[in-house]
Amino acid sequence: MNTLKNHVQLIGNVGQEPTITNLESGKKVARFSLATNEFFKNTNGQKTQNTEWHTVVAWGKTAEIIEKYARKGKEIGVSGKLKSRSYEDKDGITRYVTEVEANEILLLGTKDGNNAE
Repeated sequence: MNTLKNHVQLIGNVGQEPTITNLESGKKVARFSLATNEFFKNTNGQKTQNTEWHTVVAWGKTAEIIEKYARKGKEIGVSGKLKSRSYEDKDGITRYVTEVEANEILLLGTKDGNNAE
């Protein structure tokens, strides 16, 4: 039951080419945006789409899989947890960020990278 306390599952499309960083320790970290779409009918009965953007971070083997297979537009599933952090920008202003720390990636769509529609 502990795994349900902070658990996120998303299916969406990679928004931009993932950024891969090789750390001094030899570990890799991947960072990318993921767009999830929600479709609903508005008050006029018209089909409407709402897109949410999520920042995803992955480490180690998961980052290696992302580096190898995840490209802009590719549909993927992400399982992980929410992580919040803060940092100081160049102007000295504290910024707050919430990211999805991925521990599992599921590659969806077709083998050639085009998503089936």
